[in-house]
Parts: sequence; C-alpha cells; structure tokens
Amino acid sequence: MEKGTKQNPWQLKTPPLTSDYEMYRDVKDDVDIIVCKVGSTTLHYDARCLNDLHTMLKAHGDWMELGSADEQKPAKEGTVEAWGRSESNPVGGWYGLKKGYRGRFGMYVPPLMEELGLAEVEHNPKGNRMRAK
Repeated sequence: MEKGTKQNPWQLKTPPLTSDYEMYRDVKDDVDIIVCKVGSTTLHYDARCLNDLHTMLKAHGDWMELGSADEQKPAKEGTVEAWGRSESNPVGGWYGLKKGYRGRFGMYVPPLMEELGLAEVEHNPKGNRMRAK
C-alpha cells in the first residue's frame, strides 16, 4: 500500500523526538493538502509547501533554524516558520490552511521532508535546523 495516504500515513516524530504524529496527502476544496494529526488536533498544510520549501532551502544553501511557533505568536525572522507564513514565499502567505492552526509549520513539515529524502533535520532538544538534500 502506498505510503502517505489516509489508510497508510507517514508516522513521524517532532524534531526533538519528543512527540509522535502522522501526516498524509488528501484533497480539500480541490486543493492538494497534507493533513497533520497530532493527538486530537488536525492541521492542514498546502501540499505545495514540500517543493517550495525544498527549492528555498536549496537556494539558501546552508542550515536554517526551524523556529516553530503557534499562529498567534510571531515567528523568529530568518527561520523556516517565518518563511512558511511570509508574504514573500510562493503562495504569498500561510502554507497552513486551517484558521487558528496555521502555525507550527517549522515543527511538523521538516520531519516529513526528511522522511521523503528532501532534507536533513537536526534532532536536538532545542534550536533545531534543517537543510536541503
């Protein structure tokens, strides 16, 4: 069975390896999305984030801090989280699609990128970074 489907989701761990969660591809309102299930919470990300983030990281050429933050909190400049909500990214704003749950891009997307062989991600207790493969 193909991995990354609702029936066979990717089983992932947050970068510090402290929490388990799962992700899978789906379609909602004619948009390809990535569904992220963390306990009883469900987040949605525009699936374009995978290619767009990989392209940005390749252009960046070095490690980039993840900087995960909730939607209601500002993201640290120069981080993956800040890029994932920046008006200058390819979608012109948030890759997170579910109002109130659009943040944490820097927590949940990087391990999927690592799983897909697109990036390297550090797994320290704090201050993790990623870079393109």
